[in-house]
Amino acid sequence: MKKWALLCGVMLFVPAVTAAQDTPRIETFAGYSYIHMNDLGTASLNGGSASAAFNPTDWLGIAGDFGGYSGTKGGLNGTMFTYLFGPRISLRRGRFTPFAQALFGGAHTSADPPPDLGALIRPRKQEGVAGGGVFASSNTFAMALGGGVDVSATEHVSVRLIQAEYLLTEFNDGVRDRQNSARISAGVVLRF
Repeated sequence: MKKWALLCGVMLFVPAVTAAQDTPRIETFAGYSYIHMNDLGTASLNGGSASAAFNPTDWLGIAGDFGGYSGTKGGLNGTMFTYLFGPRISLRRGRFTPFAQALFGGAHTSADPPPDLGALIRPRKQEGVAGGGVFASSNTFAMALGGGVDVSATEHVSVRLIQAEYLLTEFNDGVRDRQNSARISAGVVLRF
């Protein structure tokens, strides 16, 4: 009788342990990102982003996302860096893991003219110049709301087919204080 009770206890314990192993505690992502900024005259920025998420449960994660992007518009070379943090909710079913997230943090941008015009316009890098300053650098609040879908390739590797988000920044460009943008990403996810 004791053997049967022990066997039943083990049979109940083993599925709980294997189910807990299906949820990775840490997920890292690296990939390509594209930002379409409508409010700044439809500027396009290309770059990359990387993120890490800690999953305390099978459906809730805490994510940190970092990105770097660059583009050229009207003779200006611009760069933007984002650093965002927040909750991620995932639905883990089979090979597909759709997720939604709300990330909050900041963004840093800078703009330079092409190198041949640089000496004619202004001295290098004036911090905090707004409203049409050619050499401008600024920090501001940023927020990304959206989600995506990961597809498992192996036990520890997934492909992020798409991550689509609304990206809000609040740079003062002399005309607007808010920029409403779209960010699209794809890449590889490593799970531990």
